Amino acid sequence: MLLIAPITLAVCQRLWLPVVPFLIAEVLAANIGGTATLIGDPPNIMIGSRAGLSFDDFLINLAPITVVLLAVFIALCRVLFRKAFLDAEEHMAEIRELDGKDTIHDHRLLRRCLVVAGAVVIAFVLHGPIGIDPAFVGLLGAGLMVLVSGTTTKQFLQEVDWSTLVFFMGLFVMVGGLVDIGVIDTLGRAAIDLVGDDYLLAAVGLIIGSAVIGGMIDTIPFVATTMPIVEELVATVPDPEIGRALWWSLALGADLGGNATAIGASANVVAIGWAARNGHPIGFWEFTKYGLVVTAVTIALAALYVWLRYFAL
Repeated sequence: MLLIAPITLAVCQRLWLPVVPFLIAEVLAANIGGTATLIGDPPNIMIGSRAGLSFDDFLINLAPITVVLLAVFIALCRVLFRKAFLDAEEHMAEIRELDGKDTIHDHRLLRRCLVVAGAVVIAFVLHGPIGIDPAFVGLLGAGLMVLVSGTTTKQFLQEVDWSTLVFFMGLFVMVGGLVDIGVIDTLGRAAIDLVGDDYLLAAVGLIIGSAVIGGMIDTIPFVATTMPIVEELVATVPDPEIGRALWWSLALGADLGGNATAIGASANVVAIGWAARNGHPIGFWEFTKYGLVVTAVTIALAALYVWLRYFAL
Protein backbone atom coordinates (compact mmCIF):
# COMPACT_ATOMS: atom_id res chain seq x y z
CA MET A 1 0.00 0.00 0.00
CA LEU A 2 2.89 2.36 0.72
CA LEU A 3 4.09 1.77 -2.84
CA ILE A 4 0.78 1.93 -4.68
CA ALA A 5 -0.95 4.74 -2.75
CA PRO A 6 1.24 7.59 -4.12
CA ILE A 7 0.79 6.23 -7.66
CA THR A 8 -2.97 6.07 -7.15
CA LEU A 9 -3.03 9.67 -5.92
CA ALA A 10 -1.02 10.89 -8.92
CA VAL A 11 -3.19 9.06 -11.45
CA CYS A 12 -6.49 10.10 -9.86
CA GLN A 13 -5.43 13.74 -9.71
CA ARG A 14 -4.58 13.73 -13.41
CA LEU A 15 -7.85 12.01 -14.29
CA TRP A 16 -9.90 14.20 -11.95
CA LEU A 17 -11.23 11.14 -10.14
CA PRO A 18 -11.97 10.73 -6.41
CA VAL A 19 -8.98 9.15 -4.66
CA VAL A 20 -10.66 7.60 -1.62
CA PRO A 21 -12.75 4.89 -3.39
CA PHE A 22 -9.69 3.65 -5.26
CA LEU A 23 -7.57 3.56 -2.10
CA ILE A 24 -10.25 1.60 -0.24
CA ALA A 25 -10.58 -0.85 -3.13
CA GLU A 26 -6.80 -1.36 -3.18
CA VAL A 27 -6.68 -2.05 0.55
CA LEU A 28 -9.48 -4.61 0.26
CA ALA A 29 -7.73 -6.25 -2.69
CA ALA A 30 -4.39 -6.28 -0.83
CA ASN A 31 -5.90 -8.11 2.12
CA ILE A 32 -7.54 -10.67 -0.15
CA GLY A 33 -4.42 -11.14 -2.26
CA GLY A 34 -2.24 -11.43 0.84
CA THR A 35 -4.06 -14.63 1.72
CA ALA A 36 -2.29 -16.53 -1.05
CA THR A 37 1.25 -16.76 0.33
CA LEU A 38 3.23 -17.09 3.54
CA ILE A 39 4.51 -13.52 3.29
CA GLY A 40 1.32 -11.97 1.92
CA ASP A 41 -0.11 -11.01 5.31
CA PRO A 42 1.40 -10.90 8.82
CA PRO A 43 -1.03 -13.52 10.23
CA ASN A 44 0.22 -15.99 7.61
CA ILE A 45 3.82 -15.57 8.75
CA MET A 46 2.75 -16.13 12.36
CA ILE A 47 0.69 -19.21 11.48
CA GLY A 48 3.39 -20.61 9.22
CA SER A 49 6.02 -20.32 11.94
CA ARG A 50 3.80 -21.84 14.62
CA ALA A 51 2.43 -24.71 12.52
CA GLY A 52 5.55 -25.45 10.51
CA LEU A 53 3.89 -24.56 7.20
CA SER A 54 6.10 -23.57 4.28
CA PHE A 55 5.74 -21.02 1.50
CA ASP A 56 4.74 -23.81 -0.89
CA ASP A 57 2.11 -25.09 1.54
CA PHE A 58 0.37 -21.71 1.53
CA LEU A 59 0.68 -21.41 -2.23
CA ILE A 60 -0.84 -24.84 -2.89
CA ASN A 61 -3.67 -24.56 -0.37
CA LEU A 62 -4.65 -20.89 -0.34
CA ALA A 63 -3.64 -19.45 -3.72
CA PRO A 64 -6.48 -21.21 -5.66
CA ILE A 65 -9.26 -19.74 -3.54
CA THR A 66 -7.50 -16.37 -3.49
CA VAL A 67 -7.67 -16.17 -7.28
CA VAL A 68 -11.41 -16.90 -7.15
CA LEU A 69 -11.98 -14.34 -4.40
CA LEU A 70 -10.11 -11.63 -6.30
CA ALA A 71 -12.22 -12.29 -9.38
CA VAL A 72 -15.40 -12.01 -7.29
CA PHE A 73 -14.09 -8.84 -5.64
CA ILE A 74 -13.39 -7.20 -9.01
CA ALA A 75 -16.98 -7.92 -10.01
CA LEU A 76 -18.18 -6.45 -6.69
CA CYS A 77 -16.20 -3.27 -7.35
CA ARG A 78 -18.48 -2.48 -10.28
CA VAL A 79 -21.32 -2.26 -7.78
CA LEU A 80 -19.65 -0.95 -4.61
CA PHE A 81 -17.63 1.81 -6.29
CA ARG A 82 -19.78 2.53 -9.31
CA LYS A 83 -19.99 6.27 -8.47
CA ALA A 84 -16.20 6.54 -8.75
CA PHE A 85 -16.12 5.23 -12.32
CA LEU A 86 -16.44 8.58 -14.03
CA ASP A 87 -15.71 9.26 -17.67
CA ALA A 88 -12.13 10.55 -17.72
CA GLU A 89 -11.29 9.96 -21.37
CA GLU A 90 -10.46 13.63 -21.96
CA HIS A 91 -7.71 13.43 -19.30
CA MET A 92 -6.24 10.11 -20.46
CA ALA A 93 -3.75 11.90 -22.70
CA GLU A 94 -1.92 13.16 -19.61
CA ILE A 95 -1.56 9.60 -18.31
CA ARG A 96 -0.31 8.30 -21.64
CA GLU A 97 2.36 10.99 -21.69
CA LEU A 98 3.76 9.96 -18.30
CA ASP A 99 7.14 8.25 -18.40
CA GLY A 100 8.06 6.22 -15.34
CA LYS A 101 11.76 6.62 -16.08
CA ASP A 102 11.51 10.35 -15.42
CA THR A 103 10.73 9.69 -11.75
CA ILE A 104 13.81 7.51 -11.17
CA HIS A 105 16.74 9.72 -10.24
CA ASP A 106 19.27 7.04 -9.29
CA HIS A 107 19.23 3.97 -11.53
CA ARG A 108 22.26 2.45 -9.78
CA LEU A 109 20.48 2.58 -6.42
CA LEU A 110 17.36 1.08 -8.02
CA ARG A 111 19.36 -1.90 -9.28
CA ARG A 112 20.89 -2.45 -5.83
CA CYS A 113 17.52 -2.33 -4.11
CA LEU A 114 15.98 -4.70 -6.65
CA VAL A 115 18.77 -7.21 -6.01
CA VAL A 116 18.10 -7.06 -2.26
CA ALA A 117 14.33 -7.30 -2.76
CA GLY A 118 14.75 -10.29 -5.08
CA ALA A 119 17.05 -12.03 -2.59
CA VAL A 120 14.49 -11.48 0.18
CA VAL A 121 11.68 -13.02 -1.91
CA ILE A 122 13.86 -16.04 -2.75
CA ALA A 123 14.79 -16.45 0.92
CA PHE A 124 11.10 -16.36 1.88
CA VAL A 125 10.34 -19.09 -0.67
CA LEU A 126 13.25 -21.26 0.52
CA HIS A 127 13.01 -20.52 4.25
CA GLY A 128 11.62 -23.99 4.97
CA PRO A 129 14.31 -26.11 3.26
CA ILE A 130 17.19 -23.94 4.51
CA GLY A 131 15.77 -23.70 8.02
CA ILE A 132 15.57 -19.97 8.69
CA ASP A 133 12.73 -18.04 10.29
CA PRO A 134 10.70 -15.67 8.05
CA ALA A 135 11.06 -12.91 10.65
CA PHE A 136 14.85 -13.18 10.37
CA VAL A 137 14.61 -12.90 6.58
CA GLY A 138 12.52 -9.73 6.87
CA LEU A 139 14.82 -8.06 9.37
CA LEU A 140 17.94 -9.01 7.45
CA GLY A 141 16.41 -7.68 4.22
CA ALA A 142 15.51 -4.39 5.88
CA GLY A 143 19.05 -4.04 7.23
CA LEU A 144 20.62 -4.80 3.84
CA MET A 145 18.31 -2.27 2.16
CA VAL A 146 19.42 0.45 4.57
CA LEU A 147 23.05 -0.55 4.01
CA VAL A 148 23.02 -0.56 0.19
CA SER A 149 21.00 2.67 0.00
CA GLY A 150 23.38 4.56 2.25
CA THR A 151 20.44 6.00 4.18
CA THR A 152 21.30 7.69 7.45
CA THR A 153 19.60 6.79 10.71
CA LYS A 154 17.83 10.14 10.77
CA GLN A 155 16.50 9.65 7.24
CA PHE A 156 14.97 6.20 7.67
CA LEU A 157 13.59 6.98 11.12
CA GLN A 158 11.75 9.96 9.62
CA GLU A 159 9.99 7.58 7.24
CA VAL A 160 8.64 5.40 10.05
CA ASP A 161 4.89 5.81 10.60
CA TRP A 162 5.12 6.30 14.35
CA SER A 163 1.41 7.02 14.88
CA THR A 164 0.50 3.67 13.32
CA LEU A 165 3.09 1.85 15.42
CA VAL A 166 1.81 3.47 18.61
CA PHE A 167 -1.74 2.49 17.63
CA PHE A 168 -0.70 -1.15 17.28
CA MET A 169 1.25 -1.02 20.53
CA GLY A 170 -1.86 0.11 22.37
CA LEU A 171 -3.95 -2.52 20.62
CA PHE A 172 -1.54 -5.30 21.56
CA VAL A 173 -1.49 -4.12 25.17
CA MET A 174 -5.29 -4.24 25.27
CA VAL A 175 -5.40 -7.76 23.83
CA GLY A 176 -2.56 -8.79 26.14
CA GLY A 177 -4.70 -7.68 29.05
CA LEU A 178 -7.56 -9.87 27.85
CA VAL A 179 -5.15 -12.80 27.60
CA ASP A 180 -3.69 -12.13 31.05
CA ILE A 181 -7.05 -12.11 32.81
CA GLY A 182 -8.08 -15.30 31.00
CA VAL A 183 -10.82 -14.03 28.69
CA ILE A 184 -9.24 -15.42 25.50
CA ASP A 185 -8.36 -18.75 27.10
CA THR A 186 -11.88 -19.16 28.49
CA LEU A 187 -13.43 -18.46 25.10
CA GLY A 188 -11.01 -20.88 23.45
CA ARG A 189 -11.74 -23.70 25.88
CA ALA A 190 -15.47 -23.15 25.45
CA ALA A 191 -15.06 -23.30 21.67
CA ILE A 192 -13.09 -26.57 21.86
CA ASP A 193 -15.71 -28.13 24.13
CA LEU A 194 -18.46 -26.94 21.82
CA VAL A 195 -17.09 -28.46 18.60
CA GLY A 196 -15.98 -31.74 20.19
CA ASP A 197 -14.88 -34.01 17.35
CA ASP A 198 -16.88 -32.16 14.69
CA TYR A 199 -13.87 -30.72 12.85
CA LEU A 200 -15.92 -29.23 10.02
CA LEU A 201 -17.78 -27.18 12.61
CA ALA A 202 -14.42 -26.22 14.10
CA ALA A 203 -13.11 -25.10 10.69
CA VAL A 204 -16.18 -23.02 9.88
CA GLY A 205 -16.14 -21.60 13.40
CA LEU A 206 -12.51 -20.57 12.97
CA ILE A 207 -13.23 -18.87 9.66
CA ILE A 208 -16.25 -16.92 10.91
CA GLY A 209 -14.90 -16.29 14.41
CA SER A 210 -11.57 -15.03 13.10
CA ALA A 211 -13.33 -12.67 10.71
CA VAL A 212 -15.70 -11.27 13.32
CA ILE A 213 -13.35 -10.94 16.29
CA GLY A 214 -10.21 -10.24 14.27
CA GLY A 215 -12.01 -7.52 12.37
CA MET A 216 -12.84 -5.76 15.63
CA ILE A 217 -9.48 -5.98 17.43
CA ASP A 218 -7.08 -6.39 14.44
CA THR A 219 -6.16 -9.79 13.11
CA ILE A 220 -2.51 -9.78 14.25
CA PRO A 221 -3.12 -9.81 18.02
CA PHE A 222 -6.12 -12.08 17.49
CA VAL A 223 -4.05 -14.69 15.66
CA ALA A 224 -1.27 -14.40 18.25
CA THR A 225 -3.71 -15.29 21.03
CA THR A 226 -5.66 -17.89 19.06
CA MET A 227 -2.78 -19.99 17.73
CA PRO A 228 -2.17 -21.90 21.00
CA ILE A 229 -5.85 -22.85 21.11
CA VAL A 230 -5.81 -24.04 17.49
CA GLU A 231 -2.59 -25.94 18.13
CA GLU A 232 -4.24 -27.76 21.03
CA LEU A 233 -7.29 -28.54 18.88
CA VAL A 234 -5.13 -29.79 15.98
CA ALA A 235 -3.35 -32.17 18.38
CA THR A 236 -6.66 -34.02 18.87
CA VAL A 237 -7.26 -34.52 15.14
CA PRO A 238 -6.40 -38.05 13.93
CA ASP A 239 -6.02 -37.01 10.28
CA PRO A 240 -3.04 -34.62 9.65
CA GLU A 241 -4.73 -33.21 6.55
CA ILE A 242 -7.79 -32.22 8.57
CA GLY A 243 -5.49 -30.72 11.19
CA ARG A 244 -3.89 -28.55 8.55
CA ALA A 245 -7.34 -27.57 7.31
CA LEU A 246 -7.92 -25.95 10.71
CA TRP A 247 -4.78 -23.85 10.26
CA TRP A 248 -5.94 -22.86 6.77
CA SER A 249 -9.32 -21.91 8.24
CA LEU A 250 -7.63 -19.65 10.78
CA ALA A 251 -5.54 -18.03 8.04
CA LEU A 252 -8.54 -17.49 5.75
CA GLY A 253 -10.69 -16.05 8.51
CA ALA A 254 -7.96 -13.73 9.78
CA ASP A 255 -6.78 -12.51 6.38
CA LEU A 256 -10.22 -11.96 4.89
CA GLY A 257 -11.66 -10.68 8.17
CA GLY A 258 -9.08 -7.91 8.10
CA ASN A 259 -11.31 -6.18 5.56
CA ALA A 260 -14.25 -5.97 7.95
CA THR A 261 -13.34 -2.68 9.65
CA ALA A 262 -10.91 0.18 9.29
CA ILE A 263 -8.72 -1.30 12.05
CA GLY A 264 -9.03 -4.93 10.97
CA ALA A 265 -5.62 -5.22 9.32
CA SER A 266 -2.31 -3.40 9.24
CA ALA A 267 -2.80 -2.46 5.56
CA ASN A 268 -6.03 -0.65 6.49
CA VAL A 269 -4.41 1.41 9.23
CA VAL A 270 -1.35 2.23 7.13
CA ALA A 271 -3.39 3.30 4.10
CA ILE A 272 -5.83 5.38 6.14
CA GLY A 273 -2.94 7.10 7.92
CA TRP A 274 -1.23 7.84 4.60
CA ALA A 275 -4.46 9.18 3.09
CA ALA A 276 -5.02 11.51 6.06
CA ARG A 277 -1.49 12.91 5.82
CA ASN A 278 -2.01 13.63 2.13
CA GLY A 279 -5.30 15.45 2.49
CA HIS A 280 -7.72 12.60 1.72
CA PRO A 281 -9.04 11.40 5.09
CA ILE A 282 -10.99 8.15 5.17
CA GLY A 283 -13.54 7.83 7.97
CA PHE A 284 -13.98 4.66 10.00
CA TRP A 285 -17.50 3.99 8.75
CA GLU A 286 -16.67 5.13 5.23
CA PHE A 287 -14.21 2.24 5.01
CA THR A 288 -16.20 -0.23 7.08
CA LYS A 289 -19.41 -0.02 5.05
CA TYR A 290 -17.53 -1.42 2.06
CA GLY A 291 -15.36 -3.77 4.09
CA LEU A 292 -18.30 -5.54 5.74
CA VAL A 293 -19.88 -6.40 2.39
CA VAL A 294 -16.62 -7.71 0.93
CA THR A 295 -15.85 -9.67 4.09
CA ALA A 296 -19.26 -11.33 4.17
CA VAL A 297 -19.00 -12.47 0.54
CA THR A 298 -15.39 -13.68 0.72
CA ILE A 299 -15.83 -15.46 4.07
CA ALA A 300 -18.85 -17.36 2.73
CA LEU A 301 -16.86 -18.48 -0.31
CA ALA A 302 -13.85 -19.39 1.85
CA ALA A 303 -16.00 -21.59 4.10
CA LEU A 304 -17.43 -23.31 1.02
CA TYR A 305 -13.90 -23.88 -0.29
CA VAL A 306 -12.67 -25.45 2.96
CA TRP A 307 -15.69 -27.76 3.07
CA LEU A 308 -15.31 -28.87 -0.56
CA ARG A 309 -11.54 -29.37 -0.47
CA TYR A 310 -10.96 -30.92 2.95
CA PHE A 311 -14.24 -32.38 4.19
CA ALA A 312 -16.64 -33.14 1.33
CA LEU A 313 -14.45 -35.66 -0.49
